[in-house]
Amino acid sequence: MPAGRPACGQSRLVAIAQASGSRTQALADRAAATLFYLAVVSGAITFTYWWFSGDREHALIRTATVLIIACPHALGLAIPLVIAISTSIGAQNGLLVKDRLALESARNLDMVVFDKTGTLTRGSPVVSGVAAAPGTTEDDLIARAAAVESTSEHPLAKAIVAEAKRRGVAQLSATNFEALAGRGAKALLEGQSVVVGGPRLLAEAKITVPPEVEKLTTAWAADGKTVLYTVAQDRLLGAFAMEDEIRPESSEAISELHRLGIRVAMITGDSKTVAASVARRIGIDEVAAELLPADKAVAVEKFQTGGKKVAMVGDGVNDAPALATANMGMAIGAGTDVAIESAGIVLVRNDPRDVVGAIELSRATYRKMIQNLVWATAYNLIAIPVAGGLFVGIGVDLPMSVGAIAMSLSTIIVAANAQLLRGLKLHVRSYEYKMLGRPISSAHPYDAFLFPLDLPSSPPMTGSAEEI
Repeated sequence: MPAGRPACGQSRLVAIAQASGSRTQALADRAAATLFYLAVVSGAITFTYWWFSGDREHALIRTATVLIIACPHALGLAIPLVIAISTSIGAQNGLLVKDRLALESARNLDMVVFDKTGTLTRGSPVVSGVAAAPGTTEDDLIARAAAVESTSEHPLAKAIVAEAKRRGVAQLSATNFEALAGRGAKALLEGQSVVVGGPRLLAEAKITVPPEVEKLTTAWAADGKTVLYTVAQDRLLGAFAMEDEIRPESSEAISELHRLGIRVAMITGDSKTVAASVARRIGIDEVAAELLPADKAVAVEKFQTGGKKVAMVGDGVNDAPALATANMGMAIGAGTDVAIESAGIVLVRNDPRDVVGAIELSRATYRKMIQNLVWATAYNLIAIPVAGGLFVGIGVDLPMSVGAIAMSLSTIIVAANAQLLRGLKLHVRSYEYKMLGRPISSAHPYDAFLFPLDLPSSPPMTGSAEEI
């Protein structure tokens, strides 16, 4: 769960989920109520028949046996035991079930819709490519860019500094830092003016990009990555490709959902080119891009066209309406409180593969519920006529003591069958991934080109919410 959310809060959510009902529980309750009236009627019929047949001793014994046999213990335990065990299993595997109906509906899903930023990606930019111009090494390029950005709090700047630390390059000191509105940042380094910024810098300074660098930057832009350049005294040192890093587990999550026969969609406010690049790399089936926050709920509604059962997975305030609109909502544990409150299931470990675990748990839980209901119902349908003496004519009579044992055994069998659910192995992992993202400040000069909208048109697979 997010930092600051106490363990007692998690325990409270588990307790609420275990106490909550489900449609199958409601069915079991109706069956148990019906069994009560069936027991009373069967007992009355048994007593009346054998009493007026002259066998008054057996009339009392067989009536008591019918009432013992018909005790609805098995039906009463059939669902609550499975609910308690499945909720416990979910919590042990990083799935906090807030709403039993949400878990129950997961077995019928046709599509899972992921929000991109912070769900399929880490939510913070990283350096995914470096291109040094002739006469400059990559280490020198990174060291100079990191020196300029060392005092900045912007995600793009922090990504360059983090890359410098990761590579262990020399740490240089820069002075006279200056933010260039809409273009980048500038500082004085070893007596030279060094600037880090977007394509507008090159256009204004009329700097020519070497073919070796231009080939890479063109490919990066086509992939939807943000390109930053580093210039020293009107000479290009090189370029960086920046992107919101895709979680390494996202691709596996998509593959597992496809294995379960579920289509996968992605919604995002990013450009179509960025969305198409992410979708292509991890195997997304459908994409809705360039959406405003209010459009996400509309996109989910359109995915539901034709009666499709759709789940929404998100983490932010902007995702809350979509989470509430979907047939079931799942919130990333590191997400906002608003998103978590709008969801029926919370993925504590921030791992999209846990969506697969939730669906598998839902299907296994439903199978156990049905098995227990079938056993408890079949037991009563067979045992009550035998206890009432219906087959005495062919030598089959059920003593009261055997009836009591049979009733106890039926309860034990239901309880034991529910315990078998503990052997379920979910497609989830035991480690956690830490969210690194933070809100992007609109006051920083990089924000003008953080997610450029003038990129090439997207492939046919992508489209806006209106085109879904």
